[in-house]
Amino acid sequence: MRRFKPSFFFWLALAMCFFVIAGFGIHSGLPALQGNFPPAPPIVHIHAVVFGTWMLLLLAQTGLASTGNVKLHRSLGTWGIAHATAILLIGLATQLIASRAGMDAGRDPGTDGLYLGILAVIGFAIMFTLAIRNVKRPQIHKRMMMFAMLPVLPPGVNRFWSNALGLDDPIPTFWLYLTLWGMAAAILWQERRETGGISRYSLFGAAWIFVEGAIHEAVVGSPWFNEVGRIVLGLAVYR
Repeated sequence: MRRFKPSFFFWLALAMCFFVIAGFGIHSGLPALQGNFPPAPPIVHIHAVVFGTWMLLLLAQTGLASTGNVKLHRSLGTWGIAHATAILLIGLATQLIASRAGMDAGRDPGTDGLYLGILAVIGFAIMFTLAIRNVKRPQIHKRMMMFAMLPVLPPGVNRFWSNALGLDDPIPTFWLYLTLWGMAAAILWQERRETGGISRYSLFGAAWIFVEGAIHEAVVGSPWFNEVGRIVLGLAVYR
């Protein structure tokens, strides 16, 4: 095991942790400590624990890779597969419950939150699977892990920018995609700088997040997406 030397991926994971911890800390953590945060359903607390520990695992894994401790990194990776499955299931359930509550309150079903939530589950599942399938190809594996994180970061990024800038919009799409696209561009730039090229896997990961942002406004609130939301949320029941 070599001396710890923070890699690009460690710093990127740290930046991701910052947005999640700062975003939810400003929005929920501090108000809860002050007794000003309204009671939330149990699944919200479960989601916070599962996703918070996932971010710590991501940071630990990039840290272990930076020290060359491949054995422990791979051992934790086995746990990571189970943890990622929990992220998918609990994240989807939390989003559907929140969106269903909004629909029941009279809002259109095809919201920004539902759009981001659906693409988060699909995008994370696809890119995490590609990362696991390429575990013996480190150059692909570590980049696909970073790209897998981008679709699931919006809740933290949105809360950070909305509160830090004092915005009325809880989902500031300009700042959201500026952040996500910046991270995606940094991964591509680092890969080209390190390897002299960009793999088709990285191009796919970057394309996913760039296209997601490019079509966001056209999809959200459209008649067809409202109908999709109505059908999907009609299946969501939480008591």
